[in-house]
Amino acid sequence: MVQPGLAERLLTGDRRALARAITLVEDGERAGADVVRAVYSHTGAASVVGFTGPPGVGKSTLIAALVTRRRALGRQIGVLSIDPTSPFSGGALLGDRIRLAEHFLDGGVFIRSMATRGALGGLAGAARAATLLMDAAGREEIYVETVGVGQAEVDIVGHADTVVLVLVPGSGDSVQALKAGVMEIPDVIVVNRADHPLGEALVRDLRAMVTLAPQEGWQVPVLVLDALGGDGVEELEAALEAHRAELGSSGALLERRRRNLRNEVLALAGARWRAELERRLECDGGFEELLDEVVARRLDPVSAADTLTHERGG
Repeated sequence: MVQPGLAERLLTGDRRALARAITLVEDGERAGADVVRAVYSHTGAASVVGFTGPPGVGKSTLIAALVTRRRALGRQIGVLSIDPTSPFSGGALLGDRIRLAEHFLDGGVFIRSMATRGALGGLAGAARAATLLMDAAGREEIYVETVGVGQAEVDIVGHADTVVLVLVPGSGDSVQALKAGVMEIPDVIVVNRADHPLGEALVRDLRAMVTLAPQEGWQVPVLVLDALGGDGVEELEAALEAHRAELGSSGALLERRRRNLRNEVLALAGARWRAELERRLECDGGFEELLDEVVARRLDPVSAADTLTHERGG
């Protein structure tokens, strides 16, 4: 059951209500899902931008610089930083909050760190719900930062309207990214600290790769900037606005959001089915016998799964 007044206070932009609602969602409380359900019809207005890339490339610094520029225009901002999980508390390590410290006292900026808690793909499992809650609370722009991706960790594409890939010269991870699946997802590519001796070569290679993509619709820009000094952030700001306009005029925004929400519904349903199956199997001696057959190599895992599915009406 929704806590009395929590959803209503969140819709007025109450920061404490928003923080409480995200905590409920992150902890898997039923009340968190109830709040999302209550405010969902008030979502959809915010622009959600995802920042991804290898660890240490300056994503947090870049977001901080961008927030400064957007706040100068009076925009209400939400930042969701997905951090590694603390091995002691199970919570976020909060490293990204340090770089965003200058915005802590700004009421127009809501910053939340969220632990991955073992979730793959560079994002926490509750990230989608958290962005919806920020949206409902009146945050006009929401920046989602991943924990740092590898070659297959590209879940951010399922959460954001626009995806920004951040790279730095001279990094092995950056070189790997040139041939990784992560190169297929960005709408904007940023090369940070491009004054590095290898910066020009990286920019040249990236722009060459972009030209290999289909030359219709949105053309992915490769931007060069210095997040720490602020140089080039204006160009990123302009690119994000241009992409948003392109999505709106082409109808791609609704198409992208429909795809993302479809995946979200399927993921939630799949998680619930698995949890229910595991709950039932805990009290099912027949499953242990079936598993014994698999362990003994008398039955293969696929056949065992077929047996489970058929026995339970799947």
